[in-house]
Amino acid sequence: MTGSNVVVIGAGVTGLSTAWWLARAGVSVTIIDKGVVGWEASSRNGGGASHYHSPLFAEEQRLWPQMDELLGYPTEYRRGRVIAAMTEKQLAHYHYMAAMFNEIGFAADHIDAHEAIALAPLLSHDNLGGIRLHFGGHANPQRTVQAYAWALQDLGGRIRQNTAALRLESQGGRVTGVTTASGRIGCDAVVIAAGPQSSALLAGIGIDLPLAAARAEMIITEPAPLMPVGGVDGNGLYGRQTLRGNLAYGGGPHEWIDTGADSPPRPTSPLARSLARRVAELLPGAARLRVIRSWAGVVENTPDGRPVLDRVADNVIIGVMSGVGFGLSPASGHALSDLVIDGKCSFADIDKLGLGRFAGLAPNWREQRGWFAGAAA
Repeated sequence: MTGSNVVVIGAGVTGLSTAWWLARAGVSVTIIDKGVVGWEASSRNGGGASHYHSPLFAEEQRLWPQMDELLGYPTEYRRGRVIAAMTEKQLAHYHYMAAMFNEIGFAADHIDAHEAIALAPLLSHDNLGGIRLHFGGHANPQRTVQAYAWALQDLGGRIRQNTAALRLESQGGRVTGVTTASGRIGCDAVVIAAGPQSSALLAGIGIDLPLAAARAEMIITEPAPLMPVGGVDGNGLYGRQTLRGNLAYGGGPHEWIDTGADSPPRPTSPLARSLARRVAELLPGAARLRVIRSWAGVVENTPDGRPVLDRVADNVIIGVMSGVGFGLSPASGHALSDLVIDGKCSFADIDKLGLGRFAGLAPNWREQRGWFAGAAA
């Protein structure tokens, strides 16, 4: 594929990473988006990078510590994480997780309440301890999106914002171009990484990709004193402390929405209050901090909650991440670029992430699961 023209639809972290990996390999690549880079969930998430359940996990962990150097721009990646328990049931589960991590070669320690507070002084003195991860960690979503975009442009990749993909043009079983609101873009291959909009684009060439969209929300507090470990999970929450000291947290419940909106949905007061209450329970040292802003983003969800990374036609590649796109982006972009260039991932077996696993799925699968717009996800 060297020298070929590849169009990537979707300028979130998955699409940006894929385009960057392709450009690194010498492929001529153009990325298009209906809005601006990272406009939906890619810049509106907790920034976590610890997806042990994924076949991309080892590559995720290998790459994140290198990303600032590889991209040439800061992502604010920080290694390590604390997961704090508030009940005995949670503690037992976290200890089980630690045993599993250590068994596969990623170090995790049991910590008691005093050790947890030493690492994260904002934690409740009533915490029961938990585990400390010496891998994973978190990065700044906004900085990371920016870094991918600039690094791609440094390699000659083109980014066309505010350029909505309307349909795929095909001939003889191959996609030959993308019709956009600004005209036609010819291509030798296309990567569909357009989040919830991916289904409609693929339906136009006869490919069924089952997805449902949900609104994911985050709250941001005013700065607190910096903790030794800035990534602290627990109480149903995920999030991080920024380098300025702000706490950025999410953790549902999310709400199913209909796709097709021109901009991300706005945050809702009830969920913001729920997030603020649970942050104060987990981190009482932050209870008096004001919430200074909130975000809402759109997350695509597959029926089984796992990504789809697949080459579904001769020159059509799918990359939808089902809510885990940010942390896996260095590895998912690597895998998708491999699928474009060689037709196979070079570093992991990703067959279980193929679209074929949904063959025979009932047409009314959303109704069967109760995934209606307005219902809790």
